Amino acid sequence: MDILLQAAPDGELYISWILSGLLWTLALAISSACVAFVLGVVVGICRSAGSIILNIAGRIYVQLFRNIPLIVQMFLAYFVLPDLLPGALGNAIKQMAPPWGSFVPALICLSLYTGARIAEQVKAGLTSLPHGQKEAAEAIGLGVIGRYKSILLPQALRIILPTLTSEAMGVFKNTSVALTIGLLELTAQAQQISEFTYETFAAFTASTVCYGLLAFAIWIVMSFVERKLHVPGFSLERKGSVPKTVPVGGKKNAA
Repeated sequence: MDILLQAAPDGELYISWILSGLLWTLALAISSACVAFVLGVVVGICRSAGSIILNIAGRIYVQLFRNIPLIVQMFLAYFVLPDLLPGALGNAIKQMAPPWGSFVPALICLSLYTGARIAEQVKAGLTSLPHGQKEAAEAIGLGVIGRYKSILLPQALRIILPTLTSEAMGVFKNTSVALTIGLLELTAQAQQISEFTYETFAAFTASTVCYGLLAFAIWIVMSFVERKLHVPGFSLERKGSVPKTVPVGGKKNAA
């Protein structure tokens, strides 16, 4: 591991390459996770809505972006999309200064890919709610937006919090695919150090430790959020995957 404290060809220490890659990994993961969450919630609502048009549109989006490999999507966004756009816009994308020329396509693809996965989880959370929740919201005069905002969505998001933890970790791991289009994130920097020094073990051990620390940090944060938002009797049980709800009145019916 001493190689990380040696000078690189650009005069910096090799460890600074690892830190630079870590920062770009964090930037890509956090920004794409935020976009994907919003997109996933919207598409998940469309997938569970009564409108056939919205349902079909959401299904097409999910099937398209979830089933095409992420690396293929990034290649299409980076190499093909600029040539399909109008000339001025396509040239502007091609002339973006590095690393933004790689960061932006990676952000778009990772957001769309992760958003499709989150959409299915949001849909599952919404459809698991008792139908009476929606009827009660309608009875008190709430419109469509009010029903989802105040009644349905808060409960559904509590149910799917454990699966969102897995998706958050997946976003950080999937950032490594961006090295294929030239973004010098954590894995790409480790690969560069390996090529310059032939110290493959040291380079990839450093990146592995960074990924492990990121995963541990995500687990701590999401566990804290899950405890804070936990509603007794209304969550995914540890020993099963069927949501348990408490009827209005707070007591369970006798068997």
